Amino acid sequence: MKAIVYRTYGPPDVLNLAEVEKPVPADDEVLVKIHAVSVNRSDWEGLIGRPLYARLGGLFRPRRHILGSDIAGIVEGVGKNHTGFQLGDKVYGDILQELGGFAEYVCTRGKVMALKPAGLTFEQAAVIPQPGVIALQGIRTKGRVQPGQKVLINGGGGTTGTFAIQLARLDGAEVTGVDNGEKLDLMRSLGADHVIDYTVEDFTRNGKQYDLILDLVAHRSVSDYQRALAPGGRYLMVGGSMATLMQALLLGPLIRRRTGKSIGMLAVEPNRADLTAIAALCEAGTVVPVIDDRQFGLSEVPDALRYLGEGHVKGKVVISVLGGDV
Repeated sequence: MKAIVYRTYGPPDVLNLAEVEKPVPADDEVLVKIHAVSVNRSDWEGLIGRPLYARLGGLFRPRRHILGSDIAGIVEGVGKNHTGFQLGDKVYGDILQELGGFAEYVCTRGKVMALKPAGLTFEQAAVIPQPGVIALQGIRTKGRVQPGQKVLINGGGGTTGTFAIQLARLDGAEVTGVDNGEKLDLMRSLGADHVIDYTVEDFTRNGKQYDLILDLVAHRSVSDYQRALAPGGRYLMVGGSMATLMQALLLGPLIRRRTGKSIGMLAVEPNRADLTAIAALCEAGTVVPVIDDRQFGLSEVPDALRYLGEGHVKGKVVISVLGGDV
């Protein structure tokens, strides 16, 4: 089978289209023929090996040689002890713990996978898993957004941000989206009440405060975020620099005791219930999975990752491994 392979950390140039052995499912696994796979920020981090936590699977070189984790396809093989799916099932989900999505086939235990909703294409389904679940937990489960609250999404024009803006608006919040100038119109179209171009305005220094800040690209100091939180407000970071992460872990508890403001990480818990919940909202049309206008095939994964790394993606980039729905 064809797959995009890399054996050293680096820029997209280290990726190569190669013929590799088609995987065989273990007794508790299924073999999925991939129709579509989307590109996540975690793929970029796993490619370049930064921040440092991206190297947990291999300090000096990657232990797994095929990236890609948000997939949609058809079950083509079933291990003798697997009971979750059957041959021919159309499925989608998150295989971050296993990886291997930038390929024609992948094996997975399917713990964070589900049957694809009939009303969604493979491409739409492949957009949902990681960013949809992160947004659902950031806004609802752990963000606990209430009507009338002020919510800021830093990175609102990216994959998770587009879901988060829509969910926050559904929950009655006043939403501010932050991203570069190319994405302001997109954030407005998704329901953001206010938009900020971070190259022009620093939301931590404009005097405004928020009940919840969901930060998808955290790079500032925790004192900056504390200043932007309303009394009793909550800051949740998902991804970003190691410096900000360490500050949040070490200083967050102290800030909370002194000010009542909460600063910490969003510890995402991938699970099938949240996956199907966000997909149901998408199938109903209540939430729209945003796909970037640029389309890529499997051989173009290096170009897709380069495009992501440059920060131009609006919503999510999808790789069409096997075009069209069946």
